[in-house]
Amino acid sequence: GNIAGCFVDSGEIGYTDQLRIVRDGTIIFESRIASLRHYRDDVKNVRAGTDCGIGIENFQDVKIGDVIETFRIREVARQS
Repeated sequence: GNIAGCFVDSGEIGYTDQLRIVRDGTIIFESRIASLRHYRDDVKNVRAGTDCGIGIENFQDVKIGDVIETFRIREVARQS
């Protein structure tokens, strides 16, 4: 599959994160990370200011200028 060459502007990308592809201000796809690499090594996290390669599950149409936003969904106990 295709690998998106990326630069992490802010925050951190984790291998288990979910992601969305934003093109021209519109969310065009939402999925999971299939692979995360720093140079030739598979990694679990990539921090801000670092280059990486991201394989996107079930998506091959990455274009120059696409923005990849990652996020984590966490369960939080409700307070009484």
